[in-house]
Amino acid sequence: MRHRCRVSQLGKPADQRKALLRALTTELIRNGRIKTTKARARAVRSEAERMITLAKDGSLAARRQAMGYIYDKQLVHALFEQASARYGDRNGGYTRILRTIPRRGDNAEMSIIELT
Repeated sequence: MRHRCRVSQLGKPADQRKALLRALTTELIRNGRIKTTKARARAVRSEAERMITLAKDGSLAARRQAMGYIYDKQLVHALFEQASARYGDRNGGYTRILRTIPRRGDNAEMSIIELT
């Protein structure tokens, strides 16, 4: 049973799912927007917002947590420098999901997730 389990399984084992979400979050922070499926975009939204909230905090413990999750060390430093100026007045809602046309091969719902 998976009653009340809110984590999207994404059809993958736990280790592959965590690696996928880490990679998508890293690329989202690096590029500002990525194109992926709707389910993956919804799953990566919470992780990306969590990383930005850590960056707004700016403490050493928050920096270490972000470095343990995001793959690129230089990207973490850049995020922590820019986050308070860019998102300082906002309490969440740092990402936006836009629906696009379905994927040609399997008709999967595609989305663009971007940082606002």
